[in-house]
Amino acid sequence: MHRHKFFSTNKRGENFELKADLNSEYRHVRSEAVKKVIANMTVGKDVSGLFPDVLKNMQTEDIELKKLVYLYLMNYAKTQPELVILAVNTFVKDSDDPNPLIRALAIRTMGCIRVDKIIDYLTEPLRKCLKDENPYVRKTAATCVAKLYEMNPVLTDEQEFIPMLHELVADVNPMVVANAVVALLDINEMDAQMHNGVATRAFKVTQANINNLLHALNECTEWGQVAILTAITDYRPSNGKEAEGIIDRVMPRLQHVNGAVVLAAIKVILANLRYTHINNDDGVSPDDFQTTIFRKMAPPLATLLANPPEFQFIALRNIQLILKKYPSILDREIRVFFCKYNDPLYVKLEKLQILIDLANPLNVDQLLAELKEYANEVDVEFVRQTIHAIGRVAIKIDEGAERCVSILLDLIETGISYVVQEAMVVIMNIFRCYPNQYEAIITRLCANLEAVDEPAAKAALIWMIGEYAERIDNATDLIEHLADNFHDENSQVQLQLLTATVKLFLKKPQETQTLVQSVLQMATTGCDNADLRDRGYVYWRLLSTDPQAANTVVLSEKPPVQDALQQSESTLLDALLLQIGTLASVYHRPPETFLAGERYGADLVHQRTTGMEDEDDMTAPPPKIQAALKTTAVEDLLDLDWGDTASPTMAHTPTSATHTPIDSPAMAKTAMDDLLGLASSSSSAPMHQAAPLPPAVTSDPLDDLFNSSASVPSTVQPSSSTNQQKQKQQQDPFADLL
Repeated sequence: MHRHKFFSTNKRGENFELKADLNSEYRHVRSEAVKKVIANMTVGKDVSGLFPDVLKNMQTEDIELKKLVYLYLMNYAKTQPELVILAVNTFVKDSDDPNPLIRALAIRTMGCIRVDKIIDYLTEPLRKCLKDENPYVRKTAATCVAKLYEMNPVLTDEQEFIPMLHELVADVNPMVVANAVVALLDINEMDAQMHNGVATRAFKVTQANINNLLHALNECTEWGQVAILTAITDYRPSNGKEAEGIIDRVMPRLQHVNGAVVLAAIKVILANLRYTHINNDDGVSPDDFQTTIFRKMAPPLATLLANPPEFQFIALRNIQLILKKYPSILDREIRVFFCKYNDPLYVKLEKLQILIDLANPLNVDQLLAELKEYANEVDVEFVRQTIHAIGRVAIKIDEGAERCVSILLDLIETGISYVVQEAMVVIMNIFRCYPNQYEAIITRLCANLEAVDEPAAKAALIWMIGEYAERIDNATDLIEHLADNFHDENSQVQLQLLTATVKLFLKKPQETQTLVQSVLQMATTGCDNADLRDRGYVYWRLLSTDPQAANTVVLSEKPPVQDALQQSESTLLDALLLQIGTLASVYHRPPETFLAGERYGADLVHQRTTGMEDEDDMTAPPPKIQAALKTTAVEDLLDLDWGDTASPTMAHTPTSATHTPIDSPAMAKTAMDDLLGLASSSSSAPMHQAAPLPPAVTSDPLDDLFNSSASVPSTVQPSSSTNQQKQKQQQDPFADLL
């Protein structure tokens, strides 16, 4: 039948002409008019003015016409709430119709009309439909209960519709069971939102209904299976034998064509694997049973990648969660996750992550050969991530580290800018993971200094020069070359250059005296970056007070670096495994952190996953400030007295050290010798004696570093005020810098 004529426009498309046709004495004319009204409503035209006329066509034996009228009522019921009451009698009459399709249509339409005045008339027809002899009517009525609970929870409890839903869970028809479970799960979710996340659990799977739910899995629709499997996930078996029985009955769902059913079945299997060791006396080891289950789970998981890219992305995100907990599931299926030339970038990146998770000493050669091919592609972002993946494989597998370094050197030889940049960062991480093993390649890396211009790569190369300065002949020249553009560099490069200069000074003091002075001067007085300035002052004070301590701190042995992306909190991972197949498994975050209207911090999420109780927030403002924020305007907060005023006698008096400038080369040499610990203890004098200075006197903090000859004779007895100042300096070693 050609229906385009209902959407065609002509001079008879006005509402008053439709109104005349809706009131025609001929049935076919009224039917055509209703179809025309629905067509106008579909394209966005306002036909709400025809509400009374369309309502007159409800009482008809034509099911098609009745469906169209009901569709119109659902769309315009909110704009005409007074006139909807006129349709109540027809709804009640249709709920007793001999035709089950009409009975189900009537109760479904009443549930979809979100008008408070019609709710009171819905209860009795809904009660009858919940006990209807036809399963189609019962499953439709079960869905209607959830809609009624959303509009009026109190009325739903008073009419005892929820216990009737529990009875439908034990129904003989699988479709009715599935819809009842869906309705009860929705009620649980709405109840949790109304009680601030604490649900009263209107429905809970028990030993009394678990068998009926598992039996219904075989015959209900795919979305009904997803709902039932989701409900079964929360069930806790009483012993290991029961858990194995549930897993065996769910295993056939892994062969389903719908990926949602497969993921829901995997979620149930993983949830029940936790209980297979409880009171299990059937003679089968839980580890052997788990190995068998994993072997059966591998092909369905790999089959999920035969879908379009969007489905592949969801499957890959879920597979990542599973591999973090059970990496042995897909250890023989690594080739399935090799990237294809036509895969979108987001799919390739997820596959790279899974390839790293699956890497082991047995397949590392095969994996590295594949990654080397990826590094020669044209997609810049994919190549960068591939090089980063090679470094993560080297950190994860000791046996493959040497091969990874060889591949990275080959990539650097290509001279491609972004390849060289990323390889520098990766090699730095390998050096940190395997100290004193691959330093022979540093010379080849330094030869590419001019090609490195990105901050991360330049900082990595500077770190390597400073860390292994004693093995690089021209380390001083390289650092001096980089320090020439100190003010023009990124803050990340400046911080690394400052640290590398101090390391170089401690390793080659005679060659870098001028260099370290220059860099410290630029870092502390010529930069606005607070982090850089503070680090410069810390190095300054270490070098000026105790060079041996500076050597211990700056050149201390560093702990080996680890792959942070491979580490996941066990409690959070267990919680996410119970959310497989949902958005939480795609975001890799608990649902409480991204659901609309919810505000949860990381600490509270951790407490919920571990069952911890809420504790006092240590970062909250003091009680007086909290009270003031509630009662005082923000602009008046500065006028409030938060505590007792400090006594004038306890006020801090700024102090500084007396300084004598280095006027002669001999004095400068003595100062540097004292700094390096080269002067004899008998000839060395105290570094400085604290004494107040007039406000007009200013000093350069570098004098503390390079002028240790200025001292006060030891025979002078310090006054009591000087002792107090010395005690304050001991408490605050950076007092002189201020």
